[in-house]
Amino acid sequence: MTTRETLRQQGETMRARLHGDRRPPAEIAAGESTPGFRQMMTEAVFGGIWARPGLALADRMICTLAALGLLQRLPQLRQYVAAAVDAGLAPRAILEVFVQCGLYGGFPITETAVTVAHEVFADRGIVVPDEPPRTDTLEALDARGRALLQELHGERGSQGYAAPGNAVTGALYPTAIQYGYGELWFRPGLERRQRMLCAVASFTVLGLESQVKKFGQSALTVGLSRQEVIEAVIQTAPYGGFPRALNALGALSDVLSEVV
Repeated sequence: MTTRETLRQQGETMRARLHGDRRPPAEIAAGESTPGFRQMMTEAVFGGIWARPGLALADRMICTLAALGLLQRLPQLRQYVAAAVDAGLAPRAILEVFVQCGLYGGFPITETAVTVAHEVFADRGIVVPDEPPRTDTLEALDARGRALLQELHGERGSQGYAAPGNAVTGALYPTAIQYGYGELWFRPGLERRQRMLCAVASFTVLGLESQVKKFGQSALTVGLSRQEVIEAVIQTAPYGGFPRALNALGALSDVLSEVV
């Protein structure tokens, strides 16, 4: 039987595993000025969520980075970028999380988040090598993007704003196909299942329930299990808010309830 003491012990172990002796000023201030806050965080967040089974630690880190990057919680983002490096997540993978999230929340968040990440990398003496320019033509991006769109979403990829022949959404959607699918999903640094985790976490934090539902179904096509999709949503709750996570789980319950 799980007790608060069990959660507290699990939480302290997980907190130490993630952050070691590092405690950012914001956490210290909150813990010292708000009685019981650190204990609640230890039990509910580190013991109750980070220590849950069903999703690997590196995957939980990806979801957390996505949430903090989108919300621009920069002191906490700095803390978790450091934790991600310590956990073995490749620096390029960390940067690609922010690139993926930028598609959904706006690329200015990418610019800010990668600046924070590079500050952490500089402190660690980490240099991320550049790569040659990507030179695929727009026609190639379009063909590749449409093929991936079909592979991921099937008939759902041509519904709603993605419906062919819509003269209004058609002013923007071709660019989303070329760069959102044809370019972004083929960049090095993250596996396709990891990009899907970014997508599910991002749509949850942004409160975009129809996209959570669409990509939650599509996540199964790239090798994520039903439980991993659910856990990706749950992982965002402490950082993006429990109501949004619960709303996302409610949307997913319609499409994942019968998946084993």
